[in-house]
Amino acid sequence: MLFDTHLHVIDRNRLHYPWLPDVPDLNRDSLYEHYARDALRCGITNVLHMEVDVSGDAIEQETAFIKEIAERPKSLVRGAIAACRPEEEGFPAYLERCLADPFIKGFRRVLHVAPDDTSERPLFRENVARMADTRLTFDLCVFPHQFERILDLVDLNPGVRFILDHCANPPIKSGMSAVWHRGITEFSRRPNITAKISGVIAYGDLERWSVDSLRPYVEHTIESFGWDRIVWGSDWPVCTLGGGLTPWVAATHALTSGCSVEERDKLYQGNAKRIWAVE
Repeated sequence: MLFDTHLHVIDRNRLHYPWLPDVPDLNRDSLYEHYARDALRCGITNVLHMEVDVSGDAIEQETAFIKEIAERPKSLVRGAIAACRPEEEGFPAYLERCLADPFIKGFRRVLHVAPDDTSERPLFRENVARMADTRLTFDLCVFPHQFERILDLVDLNPGVRFILDHCANPPIKSGMSAVWHRGITEFSRRPNITAKISGVIAYGDLERWSVDSLRPYVEHTIESFGWDRIVWGSDWPVCTLGGGLTPWVAATHALTSGCSVEERDKLYQGNAKRIWAVE
C-alpha cells in the first residue's frame, strides 16, 4: 500500500491560482474525485494534500477547502502541507494558528518560482527558524541552480525538518547533470532532510520515458539518503504530463522490485506515517 505525500487539487471555482494560465497543459480543474478513482485502484490508502501556490490572500481558504475534502465519507486525505510566506511579517501569527491545527502537517513555499534570493532574506530565514523543533515540516521545491542557496538555509536551521520534493527536480530529459548528482549527495549529508521520490515522470521525455530512464535518478537519491529518509509522492496532476498516476505507480514498483519488503514499506508508507504522525 502507498502513502501519497504529494497530491494537488485544483478547483478554479473555489480558489485563484495566479500561475495556472501560464501552464496550458495543467490549466484545468483537477479535482479530488478525478484522482481518487485511480488512487484506490493503485493501492493508495493515505494522502497528504500539497499546496498549489494559490494567491496569497487565499492560503487559509485552500486549507479549509482541503479539510472539506478530508471530511467526505471514505476520503483518503489525512492532512495538508499548507502554503506559507516566510518572507512576510505576518508569518509568526500564521505559524501559531497552524500549530494549533493538527490537520496541517507542514508548510511549503515554492522557491523555484520565487526570486532566487528569497531564501537568503533575513526575515525569511528568521521565520523559517521559528519552525525549529515543531511538528511541522518544510517542503523544498527547487531547481539545481538554487542548490547552494538552499543548502545554506538548511545549514542555518538544523532543528527544522525539511522535505526535498521530486528528487530535487532532476533534468532527466536532457541527461544526467553533475550539478544535480553532486547536489543530491550534498543534501543527503544534512540529517534533517528527507527526500521525496515523487512524480519524476514529468521531468523526462513525456512521450518516451521508461523505467530505465528514471532509474539513475531515483536510485542515486535512495542510495544517498538511505531507506529511513525517503518518502513517496505522486505529484498528481503534474504526473499526468508524463502519463498519469497509474504509470508512475507501476514505475515505482518496477524501480523497487529488487528491494526487500522492509525497504519498500519504508518508502511506500512507513516513513511518511512516522514523519507526519498518521496512523
